[in-house]
Parts: sequence; C-alpha cells; structure tokens
Amino acid sequence: MSPRPRLAAALLLVAAIVSSGCLRPPAHTITQVCVIDALLAGAYDGQLSCAARRRHGDFGLGTFDRLDGEMAMLDGVVHQVRADGSVREAPGSETTPFAMVTRFSPTRAVPVAPGAGPADLEALLDRAFPDANLFCAIRMRGRFSAVRTRSVPAQKKPYPPLVEVTKSQPVFGREQVSGTLLGFRSPAYAGRVTAPGYHLHFLSDDRAFGGHVLDFRVESGVAELDPCTRFLLVLPEPGSAFGTMDLGGDRSAELEAAERGGGTVRR
Repeated sequence: MSPRPRLAAALLLVAAIVSSGCLRPPAHTITQVCVIDALLAGAYDGQLSCAARRRHGDFGLGTFDRLDGEMAMLDGVVHQVRADGSVREAPGSETTPFAMVTRFSPTRAVPVAPGAGPADLEALLDRAFPDANLFCAIRMRGRFSAVRTRSVPAQKKPYPPLVEVTKSQPVFGREQVSGTLLGFRSPAYAGRVTAPGYHLHFLSDDRAFGGHVLDFRVESGVAELDPCTRFLLVLPEPGSAFGTMDLGGDRSAELEAAERGGGTVRR
C-alpha cells in the first residue's frame, strides 16, 4: 500500500464514525458528511438534512442534494447559493451529500491588509497558525473591492463526475461588497477524505451574493481562526451508491481542476 492510502486509512480509523442522530460534538470539532473523493466521483445524493446538520455545528460549507448549489452556513443559518446566483435560506428538510461543519469558537484573530488576495490571506493565516497538521476553521469578515465566486447546477442521474460539472459552472462577480469568507484549512495528509489546503465560500452581508470562492481582493477585514483537534466523519448508510463506488484511485488532479473550474461569467 502506498503512503497516501495508508495516511487516508489511518485518518478514517482515528476519525469517529458517527450517525446522523442527536450527537452534539464538543468545541473545536469538525463534522464532515461523506468524503471528497466520493463527491468527485459523482456521489450527489443527499444524506444528512439541514436540521440534523445544525446539531453538529453553526458554521460550515458544502453542497446540496443533486449538487444543487453551494452551501454557506453562518450563525446556524444554512444558505443555499444556486446556479442562477440567487441566495436563499435552505429549508430544514434539504439534504447534503458533502458538508463540513463546526461550532465556531475562534481562539485568535488577525487583521488582513488592504489589497490582500487569496495567496496573501493564506500566507497570513499560515503564519498565524503554523500547525499545518491540524484542521482549522476560518471566518473573515470585511469589505472587499472584488469577489469572484461560482456555484453549480442540480444534476440528473446518471451523475457526471464533478470535474465535468465544473467545466460549465456559472461564475459570478461583485465589486465593493461587504461579507464573510468562511471555510477550512485541512492538512495535506487528509487529501483522500477532504479537500487539502484552503477551501472557502463567501456570503455577502445582504445575503444576496455568495458561492465557492475563486478570487477576491480585500479592502479591510479581520480573520478569525478556530484550530480544530477532532474530526468526525459521517458516512452514507449501507445500500447507497457510496458503498460500491471505486474510490481506490488518486483523484487529486480532478480535485484541483474542479476547484478551479472553467465556467461562464454572469452578473
């Protein structure tokens, strides 16, 4: 067995495999629904409802049943950014095939310099929290001179792989917008289970704009960090498509392509 599958297997062994019941994880815990490689392979059927997800945290990101848009969860409210650019509060019955949530409890805050872009923010946060082998939840509230995001449209079976969906993803841009960057930094060794490195979504203060972050430029803001020392993984029930999927290959190139995507710019 190569080193990377060993690391992924080790993570799965030490991660708590929890049901969708009434468990309320302690602070500094990330609960994740399914694994990123399954999403890349087309496992888009929803597993955990928004109502159940709130028992695991008040902050997070992900997607929805059939890949119907991007999720931004702030202060316990789950927002759905749809492929037409609209934003709505997701009903409690809406389900997710993949999500990461936590009960956000920041332990440190750092100001972000004007003009900072994604690489600048990542370097700043890496200096503020150099423990690269731990997970970290990130929330940055501020004013942005520009933000570029994407969403994805709902899919029909047989589901195509994510890299094919994102080739034609709608891309949205806003200038002079106030809002929140939210997401997670995950360790490199977790790359078969979740997206390694930084994964950020955006939600505007007026709740009219958001999505998966592609680019941004900061005017002013403060980033808060919540280092997370526990990782709970919720897997689909037996009998789902997940149970028989071939997840043995290396999908890191697919993940990188899906994160960047292609897309058509819409305003």
